[in-house]
Amino acid sequence: MLAVGGDLCPERLLQAYRQGIFPWYSSAEPVLWWSPDPRLVLYPDELHVSRSLEKILRQGVFTVTLDQNFRDVITECAKICRMGQNGTWITSEMIDAYCTLHEMGFAHSVEVWQDGELAGGLYGVAVGGCFCGESMFARKSNASKVGFVTMVRWMQKRSLRLIDCQVTTRHLVYMGAREIPRRQFLSELADALKLPAPDFHCH
Repeated sequence: MLAVGGDLCPERLLQAYRQGIFPWYSSAEPVLWWSPDPRLVLYPDELHVSRSLEKILRQGVFTVTLDQNFRDVITECAKICRMGQNGTWITSEMIDAYCTLHEMGFAHSVEVWQDGELAGGLYGVAVGGCFCGESMFARKSNASKVGFVTMVRWMQKRSLRLIDCQVTTRHLVYMGAREIPRRQFLSELADALKLPAPDFHCH
């Protein structure tokens, strides 16, 4: 943890992400700002997809879209109960702040649909050639994985160099993410910031 306090105005959030810092706190706390060491990242070309998940992708069980329903995705992420957490860290204040970033073209969502209903999704913030993943949810088995893989493959064809997964989870490590020292992450982030952010509406 690097700092305590401040607000979630767009300028502060973007300045933080460009320095490898992100907010993570509960509703009963002031804003807490983090920059973990080591840092979990996924290089798009190192994505690992299991045979069973590849089969689900080929079957077309789900339909995946980008930036079609940002507020619903972040709201659903806030509802998910996670092991070791009492309540959500995605407060109403955070939802409004990231919706503002979305309207400004910096925050993006991936929606996964099944039979016309939102089955899963994820959201994050794009700064230059880096996508900072924030949270994901699944109402149907494998829905969030399908959304994640589809997004990473979309990124492989564009200028995104790395996906910041922030903190380590076994699920993301299995899909190809790995830990790197914070100093290395900050250096690679600085290089990625020199690149233009891709157009998320081209899909």
